Amino acid sequence: MKIRLPTDVDIMEALSDGKRNTAANLAYQIDKERAYINTRLPVLADYGLVERVGPAPNSGLYVITDDGLSLLERVRERQEGGEELRPAVDRAIEEIEE
Repeated sequence: MKIRLPTDVDIMEALSDGKRNTAANLAYQIDKERAYINTRLPVLADYGLVERVGPAPNSGLYVITDDGLSLLERVRERQEGGEELRPAVDRAIEEIEE
């Protein structure tokens, strides 16, 4: 699993409120280009960290999954313990993939 930092974590953080959101809104929230967010969301979906949801099949709405929330929680805990973002993410991914 290859996570792009900090963007992918920022995307999951923005979705962690449990609400559905679009690439355009996420781009605005995290101050990134919409085109870039549009490339990252399908990758995060392939990893099972976010999910594309309806009502229409191509609506462009995404939510964070339980695995995405678990990854974020583990990253937050590690950062609170003083770890930098990259090692925190890498170790959290290892734990989830086990």
